[in-house]
Amino acid sequence: MKLLVATDGSKNALRAVKYAAQLLGKLADAGSITLISVHDDVALRHARRFVGKQAVEDYLREMSEQDLVEARKALDEAGIAHDMMIRTGHVATEIAEAAARGKFDLLVLGSKGRTALKDLLIGSVARRVAELSTIPVLLVK
Repeated sequence: MKLLVATDGSKNALRAVKYAAQLLGKLADAGSITLISVHDDVALRHARRFVGKQAVEDYLREMSEQDLVEARKALDEAGIAHDMMIRTGHVATEIAEAAARGKFDLLVLGSKGRTALKDLLIGSVARRVAELSTIPVLLVK
């Protein structure tokens, strides 16, 4: 089984990573996990004029690498084969597109656990990914 697990470095995302590892551990024919970290670069587009495109890209890559540290450690400890993807752009769109392009069997995300009212007012990356995804999505609370 080929899993794509989105992580933003949060506790909820780490729970999703650990759940995905447990899920693979229960399968006879294990598989692999690909971690994906996506940062929205829209707010930094204006900064590019002042610090340069490469500086912004380096900054976003460093943020993504930091987001992946605990997830990678958890998978290493569980002995689960994994790799990682780092993307920039609209978070939900990038995750859903990566899942489709990579022909993953399942997309796993952590849920922030906000109330329904806050999700209605603010929106939810997990909800938007579920709407956009062409493969099954598992939300881990």
